[in-house]
Amino acid sequence: MTSATNPRCALGDPGFAERYRAIDARDARFDGQFFTGVLSTGIYCRPSCPARTPKPENVVFFRTSAAAHESGLRACKRCLPEATPGSPEWRLRQDAAGRAMRLIDDGLVDREGVDGLARRLSVTPRHLRRLLIAELGATPLALARARRAQAARALLVGTELPIAQLAFASGFGSVRQCNDTVREVFGLTPSELRARRASSNTPQALADAIAPSPAQRIRLDIELPVRAPFDARGAFSWLADRAIAGLEVVDLEGPVLRYARIFELPAGPAVAEVRAHPRGDHEWQLTATLELTELTELTELADVAPAVARLRRLLDLDADPLAIDQALRDDPALAPLVARVPGIRMPGAVDPAEYVVRAIVGQQISVAAARKHLGRLVELVGEPFTTDIPGLNRRFPSTATIAALPDPPAIGDLDPERPLRLPRRQIATVLAAARALSTGELSLHPGITPSELRGRLLELPGIGQWTAEYLAMRLTGDPDAWPIGDVALLAGARRVGLLGPEPAASDHRMLARRATDWSPWRSYAALHLWRAASEPKDHT
Repeated sequence: MTSATNPRCALGDPGFAERYRAIDARDARFDGQFFTGVLSTGIYCRPSCPARTPKPENVVFFRTSAAAHESGLRACKRCLPEATPGSPEWRLRQDAAGRAMRLIDDGLVDREGVDGLARRLSVTPRHLRRLLIAELGATPLALARARRAQAARALLVGTELPIAQLAFASGFGSVRQCNDTVREVFGLTPSELRARRASSNTPQALADAIAPSPAQRIRLDIELPVRAPFDARGAFSWLADRAIAGLEVVDLEGPVLRYARIFELPAGPAVAEVRAHPRGDHEWQLTATLELTELTELTELADVAPAVARLRRLLDLDADPLAIDQALRDDPALAPLVARVPGIRMPGAVDPAEYVVRAIVGQQISVAAARKHLGRLVELVGEPFTTDIPGLNRRFPSTATIAALPDPPAIGDLDPERPLRLPRRQIATVLAAARALSTGELSLHPGITPSELRGRLLELPGIGQWTAEYLAMRLTGDPDAWPIGDVALLAGARRVGLLGPEPAASDHRMLARRATDWSPWRSYAALHLWRAASEPKDHT
């Protein structure tokens, strides 16, 4: 649906007719994937806007809301185009523009400026500006400004956070910047935008949106838009199977699903609790409660934006489930799996460094065994943490803490106080990775490409192809990773008839060749096969 080179698409451009059909049908599947500029009214909308379809000659399509802002358009007050899931394009693209968008969403420009963004992408600020204007129709500052406006709108309509604090929570440097941007983008002042919110669209959980906790932290609730279908129960079950005691809590009982955890943000530790409320057939409403670290300055509220971005990556909320399901459904072997679990999601990670350690510990052992080992690690060397949420009491150890653990030969095999009771070679791999992460030799950020991540991981001793592929899947959201050598994949493939009933030495190669038919969605195909391997036989 998007042009590969043009950040805007006008009448006569390739792709215009297809997009115009989408807005004429008010197709919600494309909300967030592009924006409709209406030149006759000076506004921009989401594709599903209920207003009368404008004439083609009055329409221009934009890849980003920032490009619409730069063209002098304001957001539609009726369809609220900023209240949509993000575009899946920024998870899929591995060029400089896609990587830049992921870093901007994580708040890097707010923390390090355009120069910091350019350094992460290994280009000059001038070249980065030219590139983003050519590809996305807006400068890095304009793209960051659009993200702040989106965050401000969500906080204005979803919380009672005072506007002075809300400005910093959205990433603005001052209240005046926030006021000016909101007025320009939405045609309303922050106070007017908050007054217009419809109580019917606000979950009951948002009634007390901000309150001090006993530890003098700050709490607020934010909605997390998601495209349907969404396999919420499958995503939360995945997290439950891998939840580490003290660090994470998952509740799958009852209609409302709940996942909570302690995690690290630029200003310090925080707590997030995500709740999924069923709304219909494979449709869910997601709300996140954030509890930020003790505040000494209002600017620490800027952690809100990166927290939301990381939670969205954790639950893969910006995926295009219809495109993925359609592609995999074309394979007769996968079609029944897709029909049974539409909208499957690929869980990510809120802390890449933490998940590198978790993946290494999980090499060649079961999920349950890895969970036990990691629980011991958190219990023995994780820093205590106090929160109101029962079951959460420990932070995951920092990479510096793990790197400082004794080398394997100095740790007795039967010592009950040993943080990791693993084979010495595996402990050596954990320590090597932790040291590389703590010194910056291995740097992980949202702008890293899957190929770059694989290369860096494979340079570390004890990390093989399976771990590199699995981490590319979890840390970068690579939709086309294939963890060859995974025995659960073989079990799932055997259950659905992709392999013979008896194991053979060539099974991994045969399945890898078959998986090329599922490209570029092999990661999601792997999720379906893992699910098939774990289900009772009469379900497959």
